[in-house]
Amino acid sequence: MSTARIAFIGGGNMATSLIAGLIADGYAPQSIQVSDPNPEQRNRLQTRFGIRTFADNREALDAAETLVLCIKPQMAAKVCADIAPVLADSRPLVLSIMAGVPESAMQRWFGTELPIVRAMPNTPAMVQTGAIGLHASPEVDAEGRNRAETIMRAAGLVRWVSEEFKIDAVTAISGSGPAYFFLFMEAMEEAGVALGLDAETARLLTIQTALGAAKMAMESNDPPSRLREQVTSPGGTTERALAVFNEADLHALVAKAATAARDRAIELSRTLSEDA
Repeated sequence: MSTARIAFIGGGNMATSLIAGLIADGYAPQSIQVSDPNPEQRNRLQTRFGIRTFADNREALDAAETLVLCIKPQMAAKVCADIAPVLADSRPLVLSIMAGVPESAMQRWFGTELPIVRAMPNTPAMVQTGAIGLHASPEVDAEGRNRAETIMRAAGLVRWVSEEFKIDAVTAISGSGPAYFFLFMEAMEEAGVALGLDAETARLLTIQTALGAAKMAMESNDPPSRLREQVTSPGGTTERALAVFNEADLHALVAKAATAARDRAIELSRTLSEDA
């Protein structure tokens, strides 16, 4: 059971998910500290997990080796500047869950070069099935990378990217990706109802089919293209349906959508940096 102290600033859904995963993995609750301005949220976290909670961000940082920033990006400059004096002395590993906030902006607000890992989780991380991209600043050593990965693995699958700009691509694929699948599931449900199924049956068949397809893809050594071919009998129903998708050039549409999401992530990151 690990006893290295972790401080979370922000005790919302993502922090709650990470804390739940860490404790389930055997992390000592007494080594986790959280600050949040909402007294009801602090009470919920303390009651559920037996961790220490604080209203003051600086108090939560006491003796912490890792700081996890789980706050809204719009709050980043103020919060980082406020805790900068404490961090200058303790120099913890900073793990940022803040979307669109580049490492250079955080270093500027801290006033010193700290080891920073940027994480781009997605909403399924809140049920420990996330897909999470990580990037480490040059100040992060091997032990720091391992520490960050251990924390984020509590919420799902973790992949490192070698350059920070690739976090924007992670945002476009896995960060925004759940919404793409939800949209497709929504369309499938509507199609099922239009074809005569009752709404509940259409919903459950769609959800289970999505779950089954994802499970097969995760457990198989074959690429999705091969798995698709295995389902598609020549002259059959699946082939007829896929022909409609191909006619609409689904691959190009997905590429266009992902590029648009990536470009918007870049725009938001620049805005946050310029406004600070």
